[in-house]
Amino acid sequence: MKRFFRELEGAGVKPMHEGSPDAARAQIRDVAMLNGIGPVMHRVTDDSVAVAGGGSVPVRILVPVARPRAVIVYYHGGGWIGGSIDSSETIARKLAERTASAFVLVGYRLAPENPYPAAVEDAYAALQWVSSRLGEIAGGEVPLIVAGDDAGGNLAAVVALRARDQHGPSIDRQILVCPILGFEADRSTPLDGENLWVGPETIEWFWEQYLPDGGRDQAHASPLLATDLGGLPPAIVVTAEHSPARAGAEQYAQRLRQAGVAVDLQLYHGQIHGFFNTLMLPQGERAFQQVIKAIRARSVRPAPSTL
Repeated sequence: MKRFFRELEGAGVKPMHEGSPDAARAQIRDVAMLNGIGPVMHRVTDDSVAVAGGGSVPVRILVPVARPRAVIVYYHGGGWIGGSIDSSETIARKLAERTASAFVLVGYRLAPENPYPAAVEDAYAALQWVSSRLGEIAGGEVPLIVAGDDAGGNLAAVVALRARDQHGPSIDRQILVCPILGFEADRSTPLDGENLWVGPETIEWFWEQYLPDGGRDQAHASPLLATDLGGLPPAIVVTAEHSPARAGAEQYAQRLRQAGVAVDLQLYHGQIHGFFNTLMLPQGERAFQQVIKAIRARSVRPAPSTL
């Protein structure tokens, strides 16, 4: 990991909060390119989802086998200001192949051009769109799962709350990878300042871009502030020792358990925020296995034979 950081520094990569949103987007894109190209899919389809205000956002459907075992709506990370369908595609392709499950990647609108609640509205609209097309995507009724990393983990948690409160769609499981779940909690995580790609200052900058006029006390911005977490789908929560979002993730997992929600929380020691998305770092594979196991456990079809 230290070698990885030295290489980033040698390439002139600086903390994202020291630059502009466009510079941060370029950095996220460049790091994602290091992951290479993912496995070939049985079918890849680009489509769009109508959203509030009369516009639309892109979605990409990755189907690894003729009849996938589940459909996962995946929200990419990038602090609400960066990331894209393209930046998350290799990760999704690898997970799709290893779980025989379809992934739908959502290109929600980004801040600061489109601050909260634009991303939330887009994320929920995409969830409804996918739910109405499960048969078309998977060839039948299969579990519907929401997942995301970083800001995408925030959106996955938020749409799970919203789906519960608005009576649908029915979500089988929520997978939250290094999720950003609460502004105050993110500021309280004690960290060793050495070798942080995304540190507390960067996370605070993300919040400022996403919610420039305040509003961080709203549950659909900070799910950790929701008064009631009962009735939510089982959760898989992945976090890292050196993630500034660690405290919020651990608190959210604890509150879910207190509300009677099944939670599989794993803390990856020695890891940084975003390690799940950097496939060149060794510990990402362990987290991959945790997510793969969770998806397979909720799949209703037998895995296709690889013989």
